[in-house]
Amino acid sequence: MKFLNRLPIALFASLLTLSGQQTFAQEDRAPAYPLITHNAYFSVWSTTDQLNASTTKHWTGKDQSLIGVIKVDQQYYRFMGNASARYKSLVATGDDKPSTWQYKEEEPAKGWEQPGAAGQAWKMGYSPFGDDRAPAGTKWTGKDLFIRKQFQVSALPKGKLFLKLYQDDDAQVYLNGKEIANVTGATGNYVMIPLTGAAKSAIKMGVNVLAIHCLNTGGGAWLDAGISEELPELPTDAVQAAKQTDVQITATQTTYKFKCGPTDLKVTFTSPLILQDLALLTNPASYITYEVKSNDKSKHDVSVFTSVSSGLAVNLPSQEVQASAYSSNGLMIAKAGTTEQPVLKKKGDDLRIDWGYVYVSASADSKAKQYISGNDDALSSFKRGAKQATKLTGKSLMLNTVLPFGMVGAEDISKFMVIGYDDLYSIQYFHKDLKPLWRDVPGATMEGVLSKATKNYTEVLAKCAHTDAQVEGDARKAGGADYAKLCILAYRQSIAAHQLVKSPEGELLFLSKENFSNGSINTVDVTYPSAPLYLLYNPKLMEGMLNGIFYFSETGKWDKPYASHDLGTYPLANGQTYGEDMPVEESGNMIILTAAIANAERSPEYAKKHWKTLTIWSNYLAKAGFDPGNQLCTDDFAGHLAHNTNLSVKAIVAIGAYAQMADMIGEKETAAKYRKIAEEMAANWIAKADAGDHFALVFDNKETWSQKYNMVWDKVLGLKLFPQAVYDKEIKFYLTHQKAYGLPLDSRKTYTKSDWIVWTASMTSNMADFKALVDPVYHYASTTSSRVPMSDWYEATTGKMVGFQARSVVGGYFMKVLADKAEK
Repeated sequence: MKFLNRLPIALFASLLTLSGQQTFAQEDRAPAYPLITHNAYFSVWSTTDQLNASTTKHWTGKDQSLIGVIKVDQQYYRFMGNASARYKSLVATGDDKPSTWQYKEEEPAKGWEQPGAAGQAWKMGYSPFGDDRAPAGTKWTGKDLFIRKQFQVSALPKGKLFLKLYQDDDAQVYLNGKEIANVTGATGNYVMIPLTGAAKSAIKMGVNVLAIHCLNTGGGAWLDAGISEELPELPTDAVQAAKQTDVQITATQTTYKFKCGPTDLKVTFTSPLILQDLALLTNPASYITYEVKSNDKSKHDVSVFTSVSSGLAVNLPSQEVQASAYSSNGLMIAKAGTTEQPVLKKKGDDLRIDWGYVYVSASADSKAKQYISGNDDALSSFKRGAKQATKLTGKSLMLNTVLPFGMVGAEDISKFMVIGYDDLYSIQYFHKDLKPLWRDVPGATMEGVLSKATKNYTEVLAKCAHTDAQVEGDARKAGGADYAKLCILAYRQSIAAHQLVKSPEGELLFLSKENFSNGSINTVDVTYPSAPLYLLYNPKLMEGMLNGIFYFSETGKWDKPYASHDLGTYPLANGQTYGEDMPVEESGNMIILTAAIANAERSPEYAKKHWKTLTIWSNYLAKAGFDPGNQLCTDDFAGHLAHNTNLSVKAIVAIGAYAQMADMIGEKETAAKYRKIAEEMAANWIAKADAGDHFALVFDNKETWSQKYNMVWDKVLGLKLFPQAVYDKEIKFYLTHQKAYGLPLDSRKTYTKSDWIVWTASMTSNMADFKALVDPVYHYASTTSSRVPMSDWYEATTGKMVGFQARSVVGGYFMKVLADKAEK
């Protein structure tokens, strides 16, 4: 390894300030800060403004701990993360250890939840109770389940108490006959619910009874529960917090600065997501760079300790892992993965990967020391210099790396390490397990990836700096400084909600996960809002977002005359699993995006390849698209809607886009035919949707209104189906209906979608109106109390998340950049 010296640092600094580049800096505040971002499974964030104020987390909110401590002479300063909370089980859940309960599926006698209730007629079973997801527990797929468990308390708990609960769907929980929780709706996973003082007071010395009624309202069935006491922080974990002085976010990097006593520390997280470089994009390796210098004109003995949790490689902390530290090809490497290795055995939304291995590496030249420890003794082992293990099996292990910097003076000394993930197989595609793109080459190994990442460090960081400058510069030119900051926040989040693989036929597949909406894979109406980012910087990835949907139809696996909604539930792309079709929505999306690819590539070749399918879908829209029946659109959370004028716009624009593509491939007669259809539909739309000072949400109610964000493609593709007066009327109306955090989606509710606001704003004819619509979105992003990777669905009156987080759709923030490019 070549240590990063002062010359490359200066080079990177100059690249980052190209064209007066501004970054998303400390005073701006992000909803969450991206640290390691590669795909839906390898994704670690900080959800507080200070890196050392909380435990780092996976985008789902579950702990994935990264801890950083700098030793300066004999003083220790924690700059990254917090130790994960520690719990003692009073009642263990089934994921922790086998636990027996009394249970009944028929309603028991009154008072069944009381301690003295008779239990002779009850069955005995192990938790968890549920459907096929609970092979080690007790089968339950019915409507009602009643369970009871006695447990002994020998000393009243002093710490905070939590109900650990995983239920599907509704649960009433009783402790010694007293209701302590009433939870409606499935939790989707284990959640820790704090118990009130009154609930805690129900516990007594001796025998206690925990009783639960679960109601399965439909679909999956599941119940598991326990009670845990939070334990105090270990004395050895009590380390002085470093003082954070700055944080900056660029497209590919997040950089923190700290004052650590007599030294200054700079920590940079780099995930090299370069869209134009597929080999680099698919490499599952991020850098953490440490730069240290003295701030008091004296020299100090410095070392930096980094501890990476095996939590990055498990779905649940109760899963057993195996970890080891070894050397290979000039690298010091630590790795961890589950003992079970259930490759591609789970599907769903609120899940983390539990197959493959997390890796931490540093060059042997750096004199790094690596070892494995348990969660409770990671930091203490560093402070004590205790004997260090190189192989462990257990739960909640830590991969520890110590980088010695020696005597540090006024000049920066820099070292780095690499964190990577080998998922072995990423996606199941129509029952064929696919490797990640980087692995789909003979002889590929994770050690090779780590070695190449180390060797190419300087080159990769220069590419990242160039990308950072390009993304920020493009966005700032299109929409100003605050708009650029929104795009910077969106960049890594959007890309990291995808996985890049190659189909058995050799086609690129860039497959999204519908994060915290329903977990679908390759959802068309998630691809649609995400598209601008990829059309701008690599249209081949845009093709990769459509290829699977075309394949689904063209092989006859999907035999309907319109496009499917999705390809399955992530990571299993074996066919649509969403319960209802969106015929106009998805067909319109696919046609519009194919036309966008043709425009971006200045070639109709991709459209020609799928012309038969595009023709079938366009004919469907010509028949059913103008006045859509009662159906869902991409905003399915708002419910079914008939006569949806914005959905009608999508159909009209899609038919116009089909005509444009026909013209590009030389089918002039077809182009003229469908152009005429689109023009007539647009004229009829203007007349039928006109509500005076705006255009209605639905054709049959002029007292309604909605954002007509689909119309932006009329401008981007240069179709000119709708006259400027239509845009002007709508924008003028929108500007008088905004809330503090943005324009509501429509007149039914006050919630909004940030991606659609940016699309709507991109239809404006001047910068003042654009900023008037987009500035509230920036206000939301920089002040929201919802500290998660940016939610695109939030309440416009309060700036609080309604649902969704970490989704790829924020790639739609780049619409203004795309629209400006299309005008040139």
